[in-house]
Amino acid sequence: MDHQPQPALSDAMREGSRLEHEEAEASPFVSDLVGGRARPAQYAAYLRRLRVVYAALEDAVRDRREHPAVAGVHDDALARTDALEADLAHWAPGREPAVASRAAEAYRARIDAARLRPHLLVAHHYTRYLGDLSGGRVLAQALRREYADQGLDSAGLAFYDFPEIPKPVPYKRDYRDRLDALPLSDADRAEVVEEVRRAFRLNRDLFAEVADPHVDAETDAELSGALDR
Repeated sequence: MDHQPQPALSDAMREGSRLEHEEAEASPFVSDLVGGRARPAQYAAYLRRLRVVYAALEDAVRDRREHPAVAGVHDDALARTDALEADLAHWAPGREPAVASRAAEAYRARIDAARLRPHLLVAHHYTRYLGDLSGGRVLAQALRREYADQGLDSAGLAFYDFPEIPKPVPYKRDYRDRLDALPLSDADRAEVVEEVRRAFRLNRDLFAEVADPHVDAETDAELSGALDR
């Protein structure tokens, strides 16, 4: 019997997670963000949750960067933690970045578990960073348009700026080539694809939590006043 060749890993990750990806993108919070309807407090709440996720991801990747799978995708130019902290200083000045969030803690716990099986970290790396390099620009444009009076050209959008990656399209192409070259067994590949699905579900849960109209509602007036100054 002839065996069909396996698809490239990057294709398997994209196609295997298409449904979960579309569900995450259809989140009311994402729609509000793109449509300019998200409140400053909601966006600040989102950034605080992302900081939990990226602190865990970047610590895990640094810790396991010599593992063959992680080494294939690791790149310090992608790091977002410092950018998130800079943005939080703009969107939530004077507030601690810590946040009580079930969704963020579940995401962090899953990344910590993946640290023990490093090929699974590749799924989280791919899900977050390629999304940042793709849809992130759309979100930055929406925020800049909605909050044009708040100086976002110079502050508040560092998360979407990759100064060491001036050309995202060829970078993403090279990233996918590196994915396809990873030395993974068939079983490992299947686990990575499943972990991408899980990562998108974790992102969807995070969006759902931030979409709650009561999230950090008590800080709306405080943030509005700070941003107006």
